[in-house]
Amino acid sequence: MHAAVKPNSPVDRRLAVAPMLDWTDRHCRYFLRQVTRHTLLYTEMVTTGALLHRDPARFLRFHPEEHPLALQLGGSDPEELAQCAALAEEWAYDEVNLNVGCPSDRVQSGRFGACLMAEPSLVAECVAAMQESTSRPVTVKQRVGIDHRDSYGELARFVEEVGETGCTTFVVHARKAWLQGLSPKENREIPPLQYETVYRLKRDFPHLGIVLNGGIQTLTQALEHLAKVDGAMIGRAAYNDPWVLARADSLIFRGQDPAPDPSSVVLGMQDYVSRELGEGTPLHHITRHMLGLFQGMPGARAWRRHLSENANRPGADWQTLMDALAMVRL
Repeated sequence: MHAAVKPNSPVDRRLAVAPMLDWTDRHCRYFLRQVTRHTLLYTEMVTTGALLHRDPARFLRFHPEEHPLALQLGGSDPEELAQCAALAEEWAYDEVNLNVGCPSDRVQSGRFGACLMAEPSLVAECVAAMQESTSRPVTVKQRVGIDHRDSYGELARFVEEVGETGCTTFVVHARKAWLQGLSPKENREIPPLQYETVYRLKRDFPHLGIVLNGGIQTLTQALEHLAKVDGAMIGRAAYNDPWVLARADSLIFRGQDPAPDPSSVVLGMQDYVSRELGEGTPLHHITRHMLGLFQGMPGARAWRRHLSENANRPGADWQTLMDALAMVRL
């Protein structure tokens, strides 16, 4: 069943949670939405092949509460990407994002991800095709460079060429990627952060939306970047400690909503968990994303241990979560 259609309103990108493979699935996103109502969420990267040659509903299904939500695509064939962008609109995603930043071997073998930064003309062709097939915004997520092709001049030429298609938003991971010799994990940690390069990109392309990704751990840091760019994207810090997002709606989006209580976040999952269990979803598929909720609070370790040891057992249900919550002292 498709998600409810939302009006095609502008996407507020001041704060986003990064697309993370194996992590930002629909259960994770529904959970994070209990912590922050306005932060833009992204799917895991979905390949064009998965959508066009397998069951698209498996990858595209989401709950309407997940809005605002962007679909991230991996691919390099303009026609296939255009078909997938049309699917994104059909399923009512708010944005379609092209991955030009992932450095894994599996991605390179498919000729997409970070290796595409060496082919700006192809990326521009892909983006143009996607834009023709959807009214949703089409954005690009990239690195500041790859391998030895990491000069500012090359970065600027890439953004300029892709921007000429009408693409107005670039999410820039402030590290370059090494396509050989480093694992994806090492590519997130070893190449030095180059925030000034991303700031310079915004100065040189003031008409474009530039969102900075990489190394952001707190909302305070996000606010510091927002003084120089248009958006900030938090990755693993938000997954490992979801409570870092608790004040996002008031601090970043200037909303009046009070920060939720972490226990109320758990209670807010009840209907969702009950519905998913009824559809045959194992409890641990949901709770694995919730383990870090009480990070640094009394009872956090007991919470994690109880869910880790019991949520995957036959018959695990809502009471399993309630038993874990009873171990937390707020």
